Amino acid sequence: MTLEEFSAGEQKTERMDKVGDALEEVLSKALSQRTITVGVYEAAKLLNVDPDNVVLCLLAADEDDDRDVALQIHFTLIQAFCCENDINILRVSNPGRLAELLLLETDAGPEASEGAEQPPDLHCVLVTNPHSSQWKDPALSQLICFCRESRYMDQWVPVINLPER
Repeated sequence: MTLEEFSAGEQKTERMDKVGDALEEVLSKALSQRTITVGVYEAAKLLNVDPDNVVLCLLAADEDDDRDVALQIHFTLIQAFCCENDINILRVSNPGRLAELLLLETDAGPEASEGAEQPPDLHCVLVTNPHSSQWKDPALSQLICFCRESRYMDQWVPVINLPER
């Protein structure tokens, strides 16, 4: 490995960390402003009714989910819809970290699972734009720029890994 290759790899890792940090900030603000939709079915309903208000779509899947054919079909349809409607889209490779960010329990003990309701579907998360002009967020701008640059490089659905804390 040459020094240039090492430096390029290091820059890419640093850039991905910044994108992950920006995503964490956007999700935190969206949660506090209640502009977040969680779940494939709920996301599909919102995309059908109000696609112009969606600013970011996250598809989250781990290695086990990659073998789920039905989920992959849902992802393909959502990706196509987002591309057609100019909605920025990212794929998150660690849904457990996404659950932590959304303040959802992922590893509840066995006593919590008895009689408990099904955990929320985190495979699709939408961030919508609130109806106020004050949501000109630098973190969201950074994510939008990252998505746009990825599309220019023919990577229509860039994959990011949220940093562990």
